[in-house]
Amino acid sequence: MVPFDPPGSRAEVEEGTAFTPRFDRDGLVACIAVDAQDGRVLMLAHMNAESLQRTLETGEAWYWSRSRRELWHKGATSGQIQRVVEMRTDCDQDALLITVAVGGDGGCCHTGRRACFYRGVTLDPDGRAVLHPAGA
Repeated sequence: MVPFDPPGSRAEVEEGTAFTPRFDRDGLVACIAVDAQDGRVLMLAHMNAESLQRTLETGEAWYWSRSRRELWHKGATSGQIQRVVEMRTDCDQDALLITVAVGGDGGCCHTGRRACFYRGVTLDPDGRAVLHPAGA
């Protein structure tokens, strides 16, 4: 596995061609997965250098599970493999956006739903933040 080069100057990071992801203090970078068919945001996960490298090498999404503290090949047990169609980084290379084609039943959330973002947040009349089904 080839390690990623450290970020260069601001101009190099923002305008250059070198991919130099900026991992946080825990060695992670946030990654948003979007459905290649309809553009729906499916999930947010994190990658470390090893999972990012495996994703690039295999063309399938690998993440770092913060709760289990281990590499996670998305869909290895569920069949919901995420084949990466495109990968982008933001302006300062501290977040990733991957467009994926999802295998299996097309779901991504461990709750069995298609996407992890299935609840909206609003304020009720007394000012408390409450959850409700998204779109409701």
